[in-house]
Amino acid sequence: MSRIIHTKSPGQIRNQHRRTIAEALRRLSQKSQIDKDAKNLASLIVFCLHGMADTVDRTIQAWEKRNYWMKAERFREEWRWVDPAADEVGAVIYEDQWDQLPLVLAGLMPHFADITVKRMTRKPEIWRGAYEKFMQEG
Repeated sequence: MSRIIHTKSPGQIRNQHRRTIAEALRRLSQKSQIDKDAKNLASLIVFCLHGMADTVDRTIQAWEKRNYWMKAERFREEWRWVDPAADEVGAVIYEDQWDQLPLVLAGLMPHFADITVKRMTRKPEIWRGAYEKFMQEG
């Protein structure tokens, strides 16, 4: 068997997810009601948060393998908010409590405040069907 070569580092993947979430938050903040598009965007946020959590785990494993225990622990602490945030947004979607979504998303905003969205670069195709996929995965 040959080695698996990853073309993108966990940091690059994490930054892509952060940018996608920042754009989704911007789009959701401009909506006055919860429609199909808003449900898809909220589901996309959950998927991106799970993707970010995976990259955090990969980074920590690599550092622990090299005995960088303190660096790994600091990094783990810095990103500890990701899994609870994914669970919180996921619960709003799964339990159909859409009136709670603005409050939950407001809690996410500080984690993405450093990302400046001058123009939208993510195409609508990436969130189409995300709500159905989320509900199927349950």
